[in-house]
Amino acid sequence: MALALVRKLTGAVLTGVLAALSAQAAEDIQTLTTRPGVTEQVLVIHPTMPPVASAVLFVGGPGKAGLKTPWTPGRRGGNFLYHLADRFVADGVLVALVDVPSDHSDGLWDWRTSREHATDIAAVIAALRAAAPLPVWLIGHSMGTLSAASAAALLKTGGPDGIVLASSVTEKSRQSVETVRSAHLQDITVPVLLVHHEQDYCPASPYAGAETVMDQLRNSRKHELMGFNGGATPKSGVCDSRAPHGYWGIGNKVVDAIVAWIKAAR
Repeated sequence: MALALVRKLTGAVLTGVLAALSAQAAEDIQTLTTRPGVTEQVLVIHPTMPPVASAVLFVGGPGKAGLKTPWTPGRRGGNFLYHLADRFVADGVLVALVDVPSDHSDGLWDWRTSREHATDIAAVIAALRAAAPLPVWLIGHSMGTLSAASAAALLKTGGPDGIVLASSVTEKSRQSVETVRSAHLQDITVPVLLVHHEQDYCPASPYAGAETVMDQLRNSRKHELMGFNGGATPKSGVCDSRAPHGYWGIGNKVVDAIVAWIKAAR
């Protein structure tokens, strides 16, 4: 689709994003200008089959994905979504994994629920929609759930078709006073899937917290909490990826369940 149309849709300048999205390149990093003077790098990964949906992935912690050019295909970080991005692609999802914007290179602590962050996300959503007529979902893990939930609440036009919140952070920590509860959950109307490990012992993301989030999603036309059990022996701290918090040992199963739910919610 013509670049002019994307400008009309978002007001943003896309640098090479549409070329990458339109071509069937396996994966590539592209740069998107999301706000005046602000750029954001996006790792775009295409499925080999016709995609069934598009998804914007938000990693946890400070939100840094470590995207660099030139990019080495297949390079993956440890976060649940980053590590298993290829599984989403194998299940037929066109993936756009975002890094921190240029004006927040130190990270997204206590900024994920801002309107500026939502504006950045809207530009990525618009680029995906311009390239493929597919539903666009926001999928966040851990602190990334704040990005997905807040964007869904704030973007009344140009927002996502649905969101997935995996290991939602519901309690404050030393790093952040923001939690997913800060995201005006009552303003979300699109479908919401909450995914949580029942043995998640991270103090910031207890399973009981996910249950309380369900009560605040009363205006979402469809919402569900999907609990998981089991996995491999933890090899990291309780709030890190190689533990139930990151679905260690059952990651593929979790991704498959998420994609199946997205397909059913269309």
